[in-house]
Amino acid sequence: CLGHRWAWGPLQGQGFHTAVPHYKSRTGTEHLWLMRHLKDPFVKAAKVESYRCRSAFKLLEMNEKHRVLWPGLRVLDCGAAPGAWSQVAVQRVNATGTDTSSPVGFVLGVDLLHISPLEGATFLCPADVTDPRTFQKILELLPGRRADVILSDMAPNATGIRDLDHDRLISLCLTLVDMAAEILHHGGTLLCKTWAGSQSHQLQKRLTQEFQNMRVLKPKASRKESSEVYLLATQYRGRKGSTEQ
Repeated sequence: CLGHRWAWGPLQGQGFHTAVPHYKSRTGTEHLWLMRHLKDPFVKAAKVESYRCRSAFKLLEMNEKHRVLWPGLRVLDCGAAPGAWSQVAVQRVNATGTDTSSPVGFVLGVDLLHISPLEGATFLCPADVTDPRTFQKILELLPGRRADVILSDMAPNATGIRDLDHDRLISLCLTLVDMAAEILHHGGTLLCKTWAGSQSHQLQKRLTQEFQNMRVLKPKASRKESSEVYLLATQYRGRKGSTEQ
C-alpha cells in the first residue's frame, strides 16, 4: 500500500493511478513493480472484499492468530491512511455497534495524509503523531484518554538508503513506546511495523522491558523479499514513573 507512508518534512502530493498505465514512461523497475502489484492476490482480494489496501490482510492474519482485537476495545491506529487497518479494527472491536450483544469499541486513526471517512472510525488528519499538539488531541478524543491497543503500520518516506530508512522507522516506533506511558491502558497491546536491521534490538529491548510479552511476526501478506516484520507486544506494564492506569 502506498497510502500509509509516514511523510517527513513538507508533505508532497502523492498519486498512484493504474487505470491507464503508460509503460513506456516507466523505468524497468517501476514496470516490474506495477506488474507485481496488479497480479498480487492480496491486492485482488482487497478489491473483492472492499478493503482499502492489501495491508488489511496482514492485520487480519495477525489478529486471527494472536487475538489483538475484540469487541469493546479502544484502538489508536497510527499511520492509518488509507484506512485499511482502521476498517479491520472497526469490524473487530464492534465500533459501529452492529453486534448489539457485544460491547462497542472505538477507533481513532491518525495520519499526515488524508483519510476518507469511514463509519465507526474517527480520523485525525492531516496530523503528525509525533507533534505534541496532535498528542493532546489524541488524548482528548480517546474515551477515558486511554487506548487499549496501539496499531502502527506507518513508515517514513523511503530515501533509498536502507540503513537510514531503518533508523528512521525505529525512531518512529520508539516514539510510540514513549507515548504509551500516557496513552496505553495497563495490560494493553502495541503492534508496530518495523524493518529488520541493526537497531531492531534497541526497539525489542524497550518492548520487553515495558511489556510482559513480545514476539516477531511475519504475516503471509508481507512480501517474502521485504525486510518488513511486525512486533507484537502485549500486557503493557509501563515504565517506572509513568502514569498508566
